[in-house]
Amino acid sequence: MEPNDHRPGSPVRSGIPEHGRIPKYYAVKARIAELIEELGEGGLLPTERDLAERYEVARETVRQALRELLLEGRLRRSGRGTVVAGPKLEQPLSLASYTEGVRRQGRRPGRNLIGLEQFPCPPELAPGIGAEPGEPVWHLERVLLADDERVGLESTYVRVARVPRLDSDFQPDSSFYGYLRDRLGIAFGDADEKLETVLATPREALLIGTPPALPMLLIHRFSRDQDGRPLERVRSLYRGDRFSFTTHLKAQ
Repeated sequence: MEPNDHRPGSPVRSGIPEHGRIPKYYAVKARIAELIEELGEGGLLPTERDLAERYEVARETVRQALRELLLEGRLRRSGRGTVVAGPKLEQPLSLASYTEGVRRQGRRPGRNLIGLEQFPCPPELAPGIGAEPGEPVWHLERVLLADDERVGLESTYVRVARVPRLDSDFQPDSSFYGYLRDRLGIAFGDADEKLETVLATPREALLIGTPPALPMLLIHRFSRDQDGRPLERVRSLYRGDRFSFTTHLKAQ
């Protein structure tokens, strides 16, 4: 890796501080990154012991380098060891469904239902979905899949009055947006979103199948229909090692 790396998206000077002193694990990480490029997607990485011998460092140094590469999504654990991961899924920040975003990248979207329940709307939720406090609302919780890989967790809140037959007419593994559009004639008008980085709770990590220490991307969305009426609130948790988000900006 060149000392001054100005390739698009790369850290300047390959992340080396101006004083030139870098932690030993980071130097090993850079060399493993070069090996990742050589192996290609699905390539099997040598064992920690082999890497330690190759780079003449302690196994703990290799382990720290691998830990960061795993968190960044460059590597993934497999039954046969550690392999080179594929590219991250790019999800647009737009009023498109998760299904549409995954299909555009040639992947197969899916969802596993965790639960669908009704409960009285609490006061703090009511304004965001256009409900009265105490009014019945649905909570739809599903694990997000891409080619059968668990990549996220989605919670949707919507008034029962807007979708009264959600428990009988809706297929939980399908697109909720498609259901609103095709079965109920409800179109989305606009939405407000907030994106932040969080750690999953123990329950969320178990459902998604990740370590609790893995950084997650959390999106809160408040959507309105074509008439400007509040429609839904969605809390979407995405694996930070498998997702990136894109948007197009225009001058105002």
